[in-house]
Amino acid sequence: MSSLISHGFKSSTQDFNFGPWTVTAAKTHIMKSKDIERLAEEMHMPALPEMLFGDNVLRIKHTDGFGIEFNAIDALKRVNNMQDSVKVACAQEWQESRADSDHSKDVVKRYDWTYTTDYRGTLLGEDTQMKVMPTTERIDMEKLKAREQIQFFEDVLLFEDELHDHGVSMIGVKIRVMPTSFFLLLRFFLRVDGVLIRINDTRLYHEAGKKHMLREFSTRESKISNLQRVPPAFYTDPNEIAQHLPLKLTECEKLEFPEKDTQAECKPYSDTLQEQNQMRQTHTLKTHSHSGLI
Repeated sequence: MSSLISHGFKSSTQDFNFGPWTVTAAKTHIMKSKDIERLAEEMHMPALPEMLFGDNVLRIKHTDGFGIEFNAIDALKRVNNMQDSVKVACAQEWQESRADSDHSKDVVKRYDWTYTTDYRGTLLGEDTQMKVMPTTERIDMEKLKAREQIQFFEDVLLFEDELHDHGVSMIGVKIRVMPTSFFLLLRFFLRVDGVLIRINDTRLYHEAGKKHMLREFSTRESKISNLQRVPPAFYTDPNEIAQHLPLKLTECEKLEFPEKDTQAECKPYSDTLQEQNQMRQTHTLKTHSHSGLI
């Protein structure tokens, strides 16, 4: 299931305007080995994912400078490089295969070789950033299931590693933009064959005219031994297996926009959206849904 084949594309950057927001999706090649080695040293990690797309990014930026982006380097910074998160028989074999020296063999003993990350995005803005506040408000998932025109869709892989043929660890981000809202899913998926499956999801939603985004983070996890009634074919499909994994954690947040910026955007926001929609009526638009985005 290597992404070397499915992501054998040419480098590309796409921009899409949604009211005062610009959504940017940049996809390029895997980082060169020399750059990966240097980055691993800087991050005090003995090894990094085999397929690391260090220049891939999905960015949502407001005209006033604040916003949020999702990139591989910041995702790796959230990996706990001080301990093994999964202790299995294959771990030592895997570690030794990735250790290039006696020094790295010493360091690798305290290392999360699964690259598990609870990354939820990187806030943008030097002078003004969105304010992160806990909330009881939830994303209306039923509303998102309704058929609606999709004006922009993109899927960006950040990194993937096959854990020395013992499973997979990967993280990618998808976004879809509808006429009056956008919805994003950042998903970390881990499968250690014969041991466990773990999914960390970050969902981000914004509705035109609102002065905030809603962000929901969740962790689902199960030992393989507890999934005996689940078809093994589901183990390799995050979209299928997710519903069979017990929910371990949910955290809901509201990303509030800087007050001085939001009041000026309300009227032109709706006007701009109306103009964009009129321009796009001459084009054939895709409809919901893209597999796995919800």
